[in-house]
This record gives sequence, structure tokens and C-alpha cells, in this order.
Amino acid sequence: MTSNLRRAIAATAGLLVALGSLAGCQVDDKTSADPGSAGQDDAKTELSGSLVVACGAQEDWCQAMTKAFQDKTGVQTSFVRLSSGEAVSRLEAAKSQPEFDVWHGGPADGYGQAKEKGLLEAYVSPNAAAIDSQYKDPDGWWTGVYIGALGFCSNQEILDELGVAQPQTWDDLLDPKLSKQIMMAHPATSGTAYTALWTQTVLKGSEDAGLAYMKSFSANVLQFSKTGSAPGEAAARGEVAVGVIFTHDCVKYREEGADKLVVTFPADGSGYEIGGVALVAGSQNKAAAQAYIDWALTGEAQNIGPTVGSYQVLTAPDAVTDDRMAKLADVNLINYDFAAAAAAKSELLAKFEAEVASKPES
Repeated sequence: MTSNLRRAIAATAGLLVALGSLAGCQVDDKTSADPGSAGQDDAKTELSGSLVVACGAQEDWCQAMTKAFQDKTGVQTSFVRLSSGEAVSRLEAAKSQPEFDVWHGGPADGYGQAKEKGLLEAYVSPNAAAIDSQYKDPDGWWTGVYIGALGFCSNQEILDELGVAQPQTWDDLLDPKLSKQIMMAHPATSGTAYTALWTQTVLKGSEDAGLAYMKSFSANVLQFSKTGSAPGEAAARGEVAVGVIFTHDCVKYREEGADKLVVTFPADGSGYEIGGVALVAGSQNKAAAQAYIDWALTGEAQNIGPTVGSYQVLTAPDAVTDDRMAKLADVNLINYDFAAAAAAKSELLAKFEAEVASKPES
């Protein structure tokens, strides 16, 4: 882990406090709302109308977030659950007449790609001042709401049947005994999987070397799924021995009853995500979209995650901590350059599709 990131994690952890009760109640359709108090002007903005969120986290997380904002402000708020690649494609397809107002959840390198395509509008929320500088774009193109570490979600029962130990390194996934016993999403559709692909680029020293690893790895992959969390679900059902996912998803499935699941992190280096929130360019309800972003950066909003089994590490200083969250200081996090990952994404994905595996259609 980089020293700057360690200091940022330590600083954030020192500020975390116990979960407070969620404030807010149902109000009239047109409301004078203050969805995030930190740094707000005394004059509150009148909020009304509707809001549509492109949501990149788990379905129940998206549902809980949008419902809480609607209950708090009266703005009719809906969402469409999209993986990172899908979100960029949908935003680009509707660029001239946007269907979304806010993008919430999913890795920051996807936001960087959307920025380069002119799909986002910079917005520096007053509440962003409280978020550590390593967890946000300095110009307000996106701001981080959580951190998730990449790792291995294994079914211990299947590993025992195969006579394979819990994977501790990326090379452990090349074991011939794991042939067709691994699942990962496709990096063209999933931000989780692109994080894994960029992780190999960093660890192996170049895009070509990273792709060479992925070619070897693909021999053991049963399927490249569309969504990043699907490999954890497959491991939970015993369809594969190992899923490569953000580990908070594995913890969620284990909490929901998949008690054979175990989490390990690659000792040779793990990529990570900063889940973001951003303003979509051309939002049809910009005032409400900015209010949503303000609110998403508060502990009040972020604390909703653990109530629905989402155990990402949270970025707001007053957000909760939980023993089920990854201890990032104990994980060997790589030096993940989100700007470089975003800049390389289109070309690297084209190479992956040509040399490793084509994009899943459904």
C-alpha cells in the first residue's frame, strides 16, 4: 500500500463515529430542502420534480439510497442499476438528451472515461471538502463515497473437494486444478473486472504483460460474466471454486447465508475501487442532482450501506465503521492510478476482447 493512502486511511479511521439515526421525513412535492448541511448556504434551494440515478452498486443499496433521498426531499427519485461499462454506454447513447441526472456507485476509472467523453459535468459539492483528497477528483468530476478492495471469494467446500488451498496470490489462480473453476466479470461491462485487468497491468509492468497473464488466467475461467458481483453469487451456489470480485460483495453473500464463502486478498498486490458520485452533463433537474450529490457525501447517506449488507469502507468522516469492512491497512494495495486507468481503458478493452475474450451479450 502507498504511504499516502495509508495516512489517508488512518486519518479517516480516526474520525469515524457511531451510526446516528437517519433524519428526514416525507414532504410535499416541492420542498425547501437541505440534503447535506455541511457548507450549505443559509438560503436553501427549492427542490421539485424527479431525478433518475444511474446506480453502480448492488440493487438493494441503490434502492435504499434513492428511497432515502426521496423521503428526505420529496423529489421523486428512481434508479437504473448498471455496471460501469453499461453506464458509460448508456450515458454516451443518450448524450444529446440525457436519461440520467446522477451517476452513483462504481469505480472511479469509469467516471474518468465518462469525463473524457464529455458525459459528466464538474460539480464541487460543499460537502466534498470533508472527503480526503485521495478519494475525489480535484476538479469535481467525481467524488468518492466508498472504497472497495479486490480479492478472491472462494467456496471452501469446493476448494476442499479439488484439493486446492485458498488462493493467496494471482498466480495461485493459474493452478490447473482450478480449470473452469474460476469466474470473473468481463472488463468491458464491469468496473470490477476492469480493476482486475488494470491491476495486472500494474503488477506485470505493462499492458502486454498484463494481457499475457489474463490469457493464461482465462484457461481456468468458466465464464466472463456481465456484472462484477455475479462471480461471488456463482461461488456461493457452488458453481465455481473462486470468484474474483470486490470483497465486500463476498461478505454480503456470506452474511446472507452462504457460509462456505471465504475471503482472501492477493499478497502480491490488490487493486481497489473508489466508488464515486457525479453530475451527469445535461441533467434535466440540475438543482436536485447537485442536492443528491451533496447528500451522498454525508455520513447520513453513506451509513445506509451497511444496513443493506454493503460493507465498503466509507469516505465521510462521520460515517460508521464495521468489523465486516475490509481492513485496508492490512491489504497490499497497489499504486492504482485512476486517471491512467481511465485514459487507457478504451484501447486496453479492445485488446482484451481481441486477445482474451469477447464481451458477453447478456
